[in-house]
Amino acid sequence: MNFVGQHQKALDDAEAIEADRTAEAAGVPQVARSSGMRSRYAWIGTAASVILFAVSIGVLWKLVQTVTWAELHAAFTAATSKQLGLAFLFVCVSYLFLTGYDALALRQLKVKVRYRITALASFTSYAVSFTLGFPLFTAGTIRYWIYSREGLSAPKIAALTVIAGFTFWLGMGVVLGLSLIVEAGQLAGLTFTSIRLNQGVGLAALVAVLGYLAWVSLKRRSVKVKGWRLELPGASVSFSQMLVGIGDVCAAAAVLYLLLPPGLTIGFTTFLAVYVLAAMLGIASHAPGGLGVFEATILLALSSLPRDQVLGSLLLFRVCYYLVPFVLALAMLGAYEIFKRAQQVRRGADPDGRP
Repeated sequence: MNFVGQHQKALDDAEAIEADRTAEAAGVPQVARSSGMRSRYAWIGTAASVILFAVSIGVLWKLVQTVTWAELHAAFTAATSKQLGLAFLFVCVSYLFLTGYDALALRQLKVKVRYRITALASFTSYAVSFTLGFPLFTAGTIRYWIYSREGLSAPKIAALTVIAGFTFWLGMGVVLGLSLIVEAGQLAGLTFTSIRLNQGVGLAALVAVLGYLAWVSLKRRSVKVKGWRLELPGASVSFSQMLVGIGDVCAAAAVLYLLLPPGLTIGFTTFLAVYVLAAMLGIASHAPGGLGVFEATILLALSSLPRDQVLGSLLLFRVCYYLVPFVLALAMLGAYEIFKRAQQVRRGADPDGRP
């Protein structure tokens, strides 16, 4: 699976280029930039991603060997109109929360952008990057394309992306911690772990989130990212980030939960922990949308259900949460560009240059 390593190398190169531009704008010397851009042990992360992806693909292949195409087709088309309707409703809710990622980041940066522009940039960047991968290239390019027309500089857009990432992980940490503690017993049977281990990990996740909130509450905090300084959100914005992240994760998990076959014996709280674990492993693999890794984790955790039906639900989830928003995002980006070009033509035709 050499393409995983190529993806990681491309991401590292892109991060270095963005850091150069950002640091240059901030007046950081070239020597300081070069020393902060390359990590001596960067290959370890790439190797771990390749191994995780390869192992997951092997597990997934072994799990689906007993599934026939006829069974898979039947399971894929077994969803009722009610299931699909509710699933698409939660897809909309999840992507609505995702627009809050950018809105909160803009608030932290003290930049005013019309919400419809924020929603367009957020929805399209996430919908495209979820499907194609390469988030630094795809989401970053789309964000720059839209926000630069609103007057945002490259360093501001880079900072926005980092702050949005904090929102995601705060939500994931809280959901994982609570679900591991509340449903420790049932999760122990699904994941072949102990109750105390689940409770310990859950408690550690919650302590980490609460510790971060307390840390940013005491005084203004900042971090250095690739040679440039980023001021972290304070307590009020961080708490809002946590709530938005929780809403997004829960809504996304609800999409798959609604599409699972009947006979599911685990509650939604338990499923949340499984979903978050699968999503985190998918992110660690650097595969587009966690493809293969996410499915293998869900199939292993829900091994008590018919494998063909769970696989069909996972494929339908991919269509609802990734493919449909991806197509819609491309259409919206096309319409946005046509509108902007038409606006430029009208301004060019005005002798005074007025819109």
